[in-house]
Amino acid sequence: MFRNQYDTDVTTWSPTGRLFQVEYAMEAVKQGSAAIGLRSRSHVVLACVNKAQSELSSHQRKIFKVDDHIGVAIAGLTADGRVLSRYMRSESINHSFTYESPLSVGRLVVRLADKAQVCTQRSWKRPYGVGLLVGGLDESGAHLYYNCPSGNYFEYQAFAIGSRSQAAKTYLERRYESFQESSREDLIKDAIMAIRETLQGETLKSSLCTVSVLGVEEPFHFLDQESIQKVIDTFEKVPEEEEDAGEGEAEPEAAPVAAGTGEQGGSGDQDVAPMEM
Repeated sequence: MFRNQYDTDVTTWSPTGRLFQVEYAMEAVKQGSAAIGLRSRSHVVLACVNKAQSELSSHQRKIFKVDDHIGVAIAGLTADGRVLSRYMRSESINHSFTYESPLSVGRLVVRLADKAQVCTQRSWKRPYGVGLLVGGLDESGAHLYYNCPSGNYFEYQAFAIGSRSQAAKTYLERRYESFQESSREDLIKDAIMAIRETLQGETLKSSLCTVSVLGVEEPFHFLDQESIQKVIDTFEKVPEEEEDAGEGEAEPEAAPVAAGTGEQGGSGDQDVAPMEM
């Protein structure tokens, strides 16, 4: 669909200064299921949407553990993401074995970006069709990086990649100023709320998302589905309970209205009106 004479290999520049195969790889990231990352002073939360190819298949993993202090969430080609996460794991283990200290997040991200950049300079290679959100904690604090197929990397307070990620970005942009001082529980809730924004009308359930957490004195781990469902229930069931309460209060008010008492009927309407909005 984007076919032209300048996209036959990754080393051919177009007259406008573009590398089309790199842009195609970045487009593959946009087609993948959404992945979201947030960080505070002491914690990093990674979340993703579980998308299966069909009702008969299971979903593929989109979040990987690199080390106790580093995790990665991917969007795009899952096979490429597995290869890069394995590379990151190997680099982290080798550094720990050689220097007897954990690898800093920034240094690992630079190595990952260098590996991705090499694929944009070799005609016999192709760019990795995956974007990675790398979250970690080191001596300088919590970090969240986005690694692009072009070899670029950026540090964020919160970010979303993948399909329908713009809705999640809009939510995160409204809330990002509070993330730095957020607690662990608030970060998890905001991550799940951002995931809900990407579903666009689909009912959010614990089976539709994966959430991982790491922080100070808290190694990287995944939240179980029961914990995720409890967080979902806090903002999914509250409106239903309020609506039920409003209906229960409105029923006793019906009798005075029939008897002609307009004042009490008006108070019943005030209770019901906000529920209709």
